[in-house]
Amino acid sequence: MKISFHGADHGVTGSCHLVECAGKRLLIDCGLYQGGRELEEENAEPFGFDAASIDMLLLTHAHLDHCGRIPLLVRRGFRGEIITTSGSRDLARLVLLDSAHIQEQQAVWRARHARGERPPDPGEPLYRTLDVLDSLELFGRRAQYDTPLELASGIHATFTDAGHILGSACVLLELREGDSRRTVLFSGDLGNNGRPILRDPSPPPRVDVVVMESTYGNRLHLPLGPSVEELHQAVLDTFERGGNVIIPTFALERAQELLYFLREGVEARRLPRSMPVYLDSPMAISATEIFERHPECYDAETAELFREGRDPFHLPGLHFTRQATESMEINAVESGAVVMAGSGMCAGGRIRFHLRQHLANPRSSVVFVGFAARGTLARRIIDGAQEVSILGTRLPVRARIHTINGFSAHADQAELLAWHAQTGAATTYLVHGEEDSMGALARLLPETRVERPSLDQEFELG
Repeated sequence: MKISFHGADHGVTGSCHLVECAGKRLLIDCGLYQGGRELEEENAEPFGFDAASIDMLLLTHAHLDHCGRIPLLVRRGFRGEIITTSGSRDLARLVLLDSAHIQEQQAVWRARHARGERPPDPGEPLYRTLDVLDSLELFGRRAQYDTPLELASGIHATFTDAGHILGSACVLLELREGDSRRTVLFSGDLGNNGRPILRDPSPPPRVDVVVMESTYGNRLHLPLGPSVEELHQAVLDTFERGGNVIIPTFALERAQELLYFLREGVEARRLPRSMPVYLDSPMAISATEIFERHPECYDAETAELFREGRDPFHLPGLHFTRQATESMEINAVESGAVVMAGSGMCAGGRIRFHLRQHLANPRSSVVFVGFAARGTLARRIIDGAQEVSILGTRLPVRARIHTINGFSAHADQAELLAWHAQTGAATTYLVHGEEDSMGALARLLPETRVERPSLDQEFELG
């Protein structure tokens, strides 16, 4: 039995882990690297294993950094079964089709902006829409929470609720090879306790080995209540100055959560009922519709709202803008509006056009409510850049910048430690974290052997 690591090693994107047992090769996630140009180029590099040799892929959840290279895996020969929860399956279809569209658009853009005397070469996108459609054909059994699945003789998998986004899961592998037996628990991305909409993460079982995320292994989150109040106050202050509020938004979970809190603000008369709120993200709009299909993932409060016939994501001034023409019309709104657009790290999508419109305006605000990886435009603005380049234009940063950390969908240090303590694991592999967060968490885990794998590093499980 072996485990090897092929992504999210000393970094927070590109999750991909390989387990070998009883003649089978199981992949846990196959995510996209996100961040600067160097990380983007890593996506096209070899996986570190033969894609055609993989028997099964177990997907923890549908964020792009966990599922985004599945079409490339298929393009390079993978023909095994993909197993995930029903919610993740629906969201992964949406995310992967959108990603392929972006890949194809970027190839065309590179051709148009190519320099030199030779005719422009559009290059080859990382994958195309056809590769995504081929991938979707491989999604097989739908995992149900807390229900073991037999993957092969000597290999069972159980998905448990990770409380991170809709359909997210931790994956327990029970492995047997000859006389050796091991239990290995993959945390995926663990959710933050006490959030609205989704249930809290399920308590983990006791296991031999844990592969654990460490995104916020070096910090504690602010309480949710003050963070919601800070969001409401930022909106009110911006309206008082005569500007608009621009929120770079992740389409999955964060967009829905923000709609939930803005609705609460309106219902509590904290925010003006007449304020227009634009969800300017076709993917976030579709994701919101998918959320409404999966009540099996909701916490008791949100489930009760639906039973009462109340949509927790709807508020009076909400506008869904799917079409590009509708998105451009938002520019005519000079003040008093909230604009939510993707991507959350400002690496692409419509948010760049809204930032180009408002970043130099001291009356407006930009509110960051999610993680921003190193090398991204969002991270540069958060870190205090005085000037940035957006869509080929240099812009001064004059808008009011807010960073509200209490909305994180990831567990913080205390929650990670509490979750890990319940596992009793003798060996812990820390992944999905930057060096400082991994190091801080490792120092607080004295009762377990801690490894911080490097890319393509392999370990014996038993």
